[in-house]
Amino acid sequence: MGMNWLITGGCGFLGRSLIKKLLNEGDHSITVVDNLSVGSRKDLEGVCDYQEVTIDKRIYSPGLVQLVVGDITDADLALDLCEHTDIIVHLAANTGVGPSVENPRVDCLYNVIGTFNYLEGAREKGVKRFVFASSGAPAGECDPPIHEELPPHPVSPYGASKLAGEGYCSAYYRTFGVETVALRFSNVYGPLSSKKDSVVAKFIKKIMNKEVLEVYGDGCQTRDFIYIDDLIRAIVLAATQPEVGGETFQIAAAAETTILELIEQLTDAAAQANVAENISYFCSEPRLGDVKRNFSDTSKAKKMLGWQAETDLASGLPKTIEWFLKQKA
Repeated sequence: MGMNWLITGGCGFLGRSLIKKLLNEGDHSITVVDNLSVGSRKDLEGVCDYQEVTIDKRIYSPGLVQLVVGDITDADLALDLCEHTDIIVHLAANTGVGPSVENPRVDCLYNVIGTFNYLEGAREKGVKRFVFASSGAPAGECDPPIHEELPPHPVSPYGASKLAGEGYCSAYYRTFGVETVALRFSNVYGPLSSKKDSVVAKFIKKIMNKEVLEVYGDGCQTRDFIYIDDLIRAIVLAATQPEVGGETFQIAAAAETTILELIEQLTDAAAQANVAENISYFCSEPRLGDVKRNFSDTSKAKKMLGWQAETDLASGLPKTIEWFLKQKA
């Protein structure tokens, strides 16, 4: 049965990937709210036909995607957008450790107040399910694998703001009955990520431009890389699976990979695609706020959502490079 979905930050990498999935499934009505600071109208146009509307002109029709240009810090807009909405997928955020270190106040404004605005909208308008895009960053520096019961000790302002969002989700479920689900995404990569500044997308763009890669620190730091299709499956399950309100899930490949190992796998994938035979890199100073090791235990998601990652780096990186090559052609 089709539902009315509201996707914040829907012009971004994750949002557009989710829209593609929902449209392929059938007769959902989708509203996107985005301030167009990263994603653009052209980006959204690349995955669907849409109508740009003002809030008073919004309608609900199966298969229809509507864009409302606006900011998640606008509380009144949030209330209006939540009217007649079944599911909110809250993706809009100030993303990444680096920007949060540069401007922690902006990070707090978007990731805490922005999240609060849409939880309030869900409470006021009776939205059934609220899916919150969180991160492994709230866990902070710890011995992995990261799991949902670890005491959080965020290192960066980004981790702190995402932890605050998780806290509000828990409170709105337990106090007001809003069915919140927090998903702690690991490092996501894949097609449609050309504007993403995370390590896989950044490295691929530099490789294609024959530039030297910059590695923060010694390259022995580890991350857990998840392919976009796996992550989108998790979002849809979190939005629709019964009996998961109030829960938090680690959404990751459950595999620990060093940055140097990532470069090795990128070298192999780039050579197969005839992009580059040799890839050079240099090591610079570690970034403030970065953790040394990061990978997740996803057994809770497997048990309660019926979800686990299906695509490893050996399969996902060639698909991602192929997509980047098509954009350059």
